[in-house]
Amino acid sequence: MCRTALVTGGTRGIGAGIARTLKSVGYRVAVSYQNGVETAEKFQKATEIPVFSWDVSDYGSCEKGVEEVHTVLGGDIDILINNAGVTKDCMFHKMTAEAWHVVISTNLNSIFNMCKMVVPAMRRKKYGRIVNISSVNGLRGQVGQTNYSAAKAGILGFTKALALESASKGITVNAVAPGYISTDMTDAIPSDIRESIRAGIPSGRFGTVDEVAAAVLYLIGDGAAFLTGTVLSVNGGQYM
Repeated sequence: MCRTALVTGGTRGIGAGIARTLKSVGYRVAVSYQNGVETAEKFQKATEIPVFSWDVSDYGSCEKGVEEVHTVLGGDIDILINNAGVTKDCMFHKMTAEAWHVVISTNLNSIFNMCKMVVPAMRRKKYGRIVNISSVNGLRGQVGQTNYSAAKAGILGFTKALALESASKGITVNAVAPGYISTDMTDAIPSDIRESIRAGIPSGRFGTVDEVAAAVLYLIGDGAAFLTGTVLSVNGGQYM
């Protein structure tokens, strides 16, 4: 059976790597994005993966977006990869309420919104795979990221609770917590700061999007059907 997978924030970086990997092994894949129309169009042209635009932090927008995916691809979403996220880094004593709420809404509230769109059908079918993308900084915290670290830590609690509720229904809910991964975002970090980060990674390098995608691929596969409520840390030994 060809399973349908939806990757949020899937037109660039880690999300794009996950989407490409899933398609390459035979999954029917759709991705969502909010900003960057040109990037999304290039991604769709290069991969032939359909792209859909909506705001994952808005419940109504998620309803309409998922309905569109159902219409275009046909059938329910079997696999949900919650990857969409933003950063608004700032020391807490300088952080605005807007910077807090935007990051919490996009990175954490979106997990609730998207899972609400797919879990009922998964429970009816007694099958589903959900993978939530957290972060090493959700495990250990990070200076200048109280908003981001709080959201990514919240994802882990959400993952474990939903896993408990869903296990008897054939649904697994897991998380992947990447460390520093080579993407356009990390490439934009000043070289001196990037080297200091690299020096703190026991593996001596940044990870690749393909390595994160491999972890996701494992979690959604039949071989991981007995694995739920867990966190795979893909961080080169940076935090254990």
